[in-house]
Amino acid sequence: MRAGPASLEETVAVTADDLDAALSGVVTALRPATGLDWSVRAGSVEWDCWHTAEHVGDCLLSFAAQLVARPDERYVRFMASADKDASAAEILEFAEAGGRILAATVRTSGPEVRAYHPSGRADPEGFAAMGCAETLLHGDDIAQGLGLAIDPPRDVCSRVLARLFPEAARDLAGVDPWAALRWSTGRIELPGRPRLDEWHWRGAPLGSDDEQAKTELGRVDTDEVAVAVRPAT
Repeated sequence: MRAGPASLEETVAVTADDLDAALSGVVTALRPATGLDWSVRAGSVEWDCWHTAEHVGDCLLSFAAQLVARPDERYVRFMASADKDASAAEILEFAEAGGRILAATVRTSGPEVRAYHPSGRADPEGFAAMGCAETLLHGDDIAQGLGLAIDPPRDVCSRVLARLFPEAARDLAGVDPWAALRWSTGRIELPGRPRLDEWHWRGAPLGSDDEQAKTELGRVDTDEVAVAVRPAT
């Protein structure tokens, strides 16, 4: 196994560049499969590959909207959806576009910005980390459905794990960070650690006294993979 992060302090900063790297890796892995049938189930989630990619685009666009509008207690009131006749290549393009827009928004948002998320009022780094997780985990779901695999950059996985799952990052310091991230989101089991039925991540900044973060954590299951981020499409 590849070694995990040495310490949270060394790995905690998640950036728009990390999101771009996650997007590029997933799109590169999935683009050759756009000629396949995307109506098959995506991994262990309830959606097919097409709708999982649509969910990614909607989620990442919603994160960008949160950073722009900065609501304190709710999501910006919209749902983004692709044309129903969009091809697999076009739905993948939709997901990537949502991610690139989020990355650009993270880059232009100051570190003081906060906006609503069920897992705590998140800062730009938090939304970047959640965007990476959405991209990598759902990208892997789609890849599994199509008989493929993704191999994300482990440094990005380490930073995302440390930002969203700080306790798991400490406990799993010697584990491949991609495996640790998948375990933390209920996708796989690890030696001596059964697959999780429920899980949560932290959107609020590390060390924050955000009361929302204290009261909203724990609302998560593997059917709403993004910590109750958006309703299922």
